[in-house]
Amino acid sequence: MNVFKNSKWIWISDEDKIDEYADFCDKISYSGGNTVMNISCDSDYTLYINGTFVASNQYGDFEHYKIYDLLDITPFLTIGENEIKILVHHSGYPTSRYRPAKAGLIYEIVCEDKIISYSNERILSRKNPAYVSGNKVLVSSQLGFTFAYDATKETDEGYAGSVAVNKNCIFYPRPIKKSVLKEKKPMTSLKTIDDCHYLIDLGSEVVGVPTLDVISDTEQKITIAYGEHIVDGGVRMKLGGRNFYYEYTAKCGQNVFTDYMLRLGCRYLEIFTEAPIKINYIGVLPQVYETVTRPCEFESELDRRIYDICINTLNLCMMEHYVDCPWREQALYACDSRNQMLCGYYAFEGKNAEYARSNLALIGEDRRDDDLLSICYPCGRGLAIPSFSLYYLIEMKEYLEYTGDVTLARKLIPKLNAICREFIKNSQNGIIQKFYDKEMWNFYDWSPYSSGTLGAAEDAPPDIAINALFIVALDCLEFMCNAADEKFIFTGIADNIRTCIRKEFLTDDNLFTMHKGNKEYTVLAHSLVLLANVATGDEKEFICDKIISGELIDCSLSMKLLEYEALLGVNTEKYRDFVLDEIRTNYKKMLDFGSSTVWETIKGESDFSNAGSLCHGWSAVPVYIFHKLGIAKYSE
Repeated sequence: MNVFKNSKWIWISDEDKIDEYADFCDKISYSGGNTVMNISCDSDYTLYINGTFVASNQYGDFEHYKIYDLLDITPFLTIGENEIKILVHHSGYPTSRYRPAKAGLIYEIVCEDKIISYSNERILSRKNPAYVSGNKVLVSSQLGFTFAYDATKETDEGYAGSVAVNKNCIFYPRPIKKSVLKEKKPMTSLKTIDDCHYLIDLGSEVVGVPTLDVISDTEQKITIAYGEHIVDGGVRMKLGGRNFYYEYTAKCGQNVFTDYMLRLGCRYLEIFTEAPIKINYIGVLPQVYETVTRPCEFESELDRRIYDICINTLNLCMMEHYVDCPWREQALYACDSRNQMLCGYYAFEGKNAEYARSNLALIGEDRRDDDLLSICYPCGRGLAIPSFSLYYLIEMKEYLEYTGDVTLARKLIPKLNAICREFIKNSQNGIIQKFYDKEMWNFYDWSPYSSGTLGAAEDAPPDIAINALFIVALDCLEFMCNAADEKFIFTGIADNIRTCIRKEFLTDDNLFTMHKGNKEYTVLAHSLVLLANVATGDEKEFICDKIISGELIDCSLSMKLLEYEALLGVNTEKYRDFVLDEIRTNYKKMLDFGSSTVWETIKGESDFSNAGSLCHGWSAVPVYIFHKLGIAKYSE
């Protein structure tokens, strides 16, 4: 489809301002017929027709991979004149989920294949008077800005013609269906702490957009904070430079308001006012990427409950792309999404394949001068985690393996080759070295010897983890090349690195150290050694026995996937009970806490200086393991 052939990118001025809200108004005459609207913007939009909410949420993208939504607006139109209003928020600020680009809106309205309106200078526009532009308060550096809204400044005045702006984009249709809004999540409790202080419990973790219905006898500022837990007597509204709140200035009387662009991940809300208010509702409209979970049966009630909170977490961590955690970051990582995809192949009807592919394709559009992948996608920051580039090869191979779809691998093999060449370029004497740059985070896991140093160049010896992981990635690339009938250009390199690893990192304890010359024995490193087929013969069970003995430094929940794959790959029957017992112990702790989701780490909210997420997709590992071991049995 030749979209936007008449349309122009427009904005309220020819200036780019950070954290700016703009309104656009169009009117169309409608006499009947199927009508659609193609729309795209920078950075996010909310569409209203005749005062009714229609759609929101721009797909995360790049200028060279610009996504537009195709919306059926027929149900919202009436015979005669119709008013189209579009609220657009331009962030303009680099985060882990947004790459700054010029502000703009582009759209066209098509009735029965005839374009009846489109964006150009005639479209009326203005700076939105109620949203506070230039507020610039970050929820987090990963997620982006929160908002402030002043209902006392709502008006229909101030519109003028739009300005055409120059944006050079290549358009693609949204590759997946849009998320849908559900009925508001009920308040299970509303506690009045004092006349100007309230605490709301929504009963369980929810992801969606903020909404309120309150009555105020005076104009006043209301601050709505949100969080996943109540540990300190309230919500942790400000935490380590993060700001988990939004502000609403109420007018006198009833205030009904929904913001359709900021998505909250929370269970609790804490409200601070200047004068007493009546709360009819403050909470969240759940926004859901709809999936169908394949029904399963379990012999153990504990296993079923563990599985259920893992599935709930997977669902809550799907927005327009996978997100690591909906509360704190809402970012797409290659490592995190690998775990989420792998679990999704088993959990959902159709293996959630279309969604998985769209994520892999989005990651594949990332562009850096050094051919590694950015830390997240789309990303406006220069930071990279080299090991996560290798997880991309792993999840690409698994997508091909589980779906049989070779087309994506065939398209992206040149990019995967370029990633591998970057690692080879960074090797000496057959060993991959540390990536030495303050924008390179040599991270593998939240455990000793594995977490690297964020924001500082590491002048450190090479480690075993990146070398073993590179072998696994090369094996995955060879699998894809064979399936796609493409030449594998790195023959022999993996075997050479295997030899070098044994020479550099194998100690007289018959164990592999994280760094040469030390005795830094970790579960993660030895799991990777096993998965990379570096260990031979009796070494494999010796290493596995050391892992289950507790003598090695343990890995975190997300990396348990590698540990369990390694153990079960050596001897399923021998290590099956250990794997299941550990899962049941760790995840029962979350259930006993009352959690409806699985945690970022086993420490829960107290980790990361009290910023630990209680809903984190990478920890849904039991879904995969329960299916592999036959604990979860499909019931259809």
